[in-house]
Amino acid sequence: MTELKTQILCDDQNGLEQAASILSDGGLVAFPTETVYGLGADACNGHAVASVYAAKGRPSFNPLIVHVADLETAKRFAQFDKTALDLVGAFWPGPVSLVLPLAKNHGLSELVTAGLDTVAIRIPAHETAQALLKAFDGPLAAPSANPSGRISPTSAGHVSSDMDGIIDAVVDGGKCKVGIESTILKIEDDRVSLLRAGGLPVEAVEACLGHAIAKPQDPKTPQSPGQLQSHYAPNAAVRLNATSVESNEVLLGFGADVKGTVLNLSATGDMIEAAANLFAYMRNIDGIAGVEKSIAISPIPMTGLGLAINDRLKRAAAPRD
Repeated sequence: MTELKTQILCDDQNGLEQAASILSDGGLVAFPTETVYGLGADACNGHAVASVYAAKGRPSFNPLIVHVADLETAKRFAQFDKTALDLVGAFWPGPVSLVLPLAKNHGLSELVTAGLDTVAIRIPAHETAQALLKAFDGPLAAPSANPSGRISPTSAGHVSSDMDGIIDAVVDGGKCKVGIESTILKIEDDRVSLLRAGGLPVEAVEACLGHAIAKPQDPKTPQSPGQLQSHYAPNAAVRLNATSVESNEVLLGFGADVKGTVLNLSATGDMIEAAANLFAYMRNIDGIAGVEKSIAISPIPMTGLGLAINDRLKRAAAPRD
């Protein structure tokens, strides 16, 4: 990535307006929540979301948590059943994210959901996060603002030490009060499962519901999205690292001068562009392949976002159950 001059913004009206403008232009802004500092990007802008993965050096496209200002906004992106609304009433704003079915016409980038039919969403309680979300007036995808695998940041100084010159700005809103990531709960048909322990104690969730919830060690507990090897499979069979295309295949290309390409993730070899296009193009080419053809995919370098792209393509090509 081209090195940036990372701005440190105050959490006053002027700073928040600058941050919102950067986000609207597709930039990356770290901001405080009550849990940890998040690396914010417009959740409806695929290129911006891909830039988050690039900035973090994230090796795979796991679903990202969408942050919104209020329940009315959340309902534009997710479907809430009675159980979900009970938890919302008890714990939002707060350090808990709910994994819910996507709403129709949600408009989120497929990189945010990792191509799944669910979205992880929450309303943060931090005053600065709330003010930024209102100034931006939209959903922010915001994983922790640190390089993948590093310790999550709980101050603007932590973010600056890890991300200076990589992201556009940091909004300094002081130290995070909770200091660990949000609890993640999956709600499906009014059943609640714990996907990640975090800032909201499980005991509080169970007290609200009046019963125990499934824990990660329980055999029936759903795993975190993206962990099943064949999870991202299209209907058509997939062949990776194809340097030519057979008569019974359609080719998803990458880079310039790829002969026989039906769709090209990035004709210029731009990894961020390829990442932003990945899930939508996989759906499109699966429809083009239909029942008679399979999908061939050009080699993609194992560098930068190529690691994450190849991770998802490997899952798509895995043997089916």
